[in-house]
Amino acid sequence: MLKEETVRALEQTARQLRVEILKMLNTAKSGHTGGSLSAIDVLTVLYFHQMRHDPSNPKWEDRDRFVLSKGHAAPALYACLAEAGYFSRDDLKTLRRFGSHLQGHPDMNKTPGVEVCTGSLGQGLSQAVGLAIASKLAGRSARIYSLLGDGEVQEGQIWEAAMAAAHYKLDNLCVVLDHNGLQIDGEVEKVMNVAPLGPKFLAFNWHVFEVDGHDIQAICQSLENAGEIKGQPTLIIARTVKGKGVPFFEHKASYHGVPPSDDELSRALEHLGHS
Repeated sequence: MLKEETVRALEQTARQLRVEILKMLNTAKSGHTGGSLSAIDVLTVLYFHQMRHDPSNPKWEDRDRFVLSKGHAAPALYACLAEAGYFSRDDLKTLRRFGSHLQGHPDMNKTPGVEVCTGSLGQGLSQAVGLAIASKLAGRSARIYSLLGDGEVQEGQIWEAAMAAAHYKLDNLCVVLDHNGLQIDGEVEKVMNVAPLGPKFLAFNWHVFEVDGHDIQAICQSLENAGEIKGQPTLIIARTVKGKGVPFFEHKASYHGVPPSDDELSRALEHLGHS
């Protein structure tokens, strides 16, 4: 269990990263607000507590790898990478500009710290499975993490990858599902219901945990527990709120792909204690 001061520090980091996400989206006048905010607590724990990585040496061979399968939440990833020191925070102001290394979806060829190109939903888990297999074949201890959206598990490729991960006993693979219940067209259960997710992955021979995706202590504990599982990949179903941290964005599919206006940014920053 984490010390209380560690939890508070991670919570403060997540709060600041929410500020950075909102500011870069407002500057870009384009991008995905709701899913970036729902995912940031999980990403904060991964990048600032759980994963082994070195911003001064992004290609360190023994690093843990992270695959943002829900690539539209790139602002959350970029905020973490800038905070960790992979590139300057000033670069966040160039989100989605022509020529910027911070495009609307992650690009491994342009952005330090990005492992794979993602954004075409449903493909990231396959990429993570490939990385996990490669790590085992190389005899490395690196762990592979991936973040999925609950809307993208409507894609059939996810289930082929899930089957392969269990077949190859990829216990170095830990997948977190950002289960906020919403996608661009509305409620996931109404667009194409994927519930119950836990029993489905259990049937594919995965180990499954379910946690509050905004509880730093719970996220940390579930990731630690995942590292103890042998012979199975792990799924952590993180129950989250789309737009988390800004009350007038929360639980609204309409903010899936809409950036904050100037007025909304001002009110959001005030709510987050930042002016």
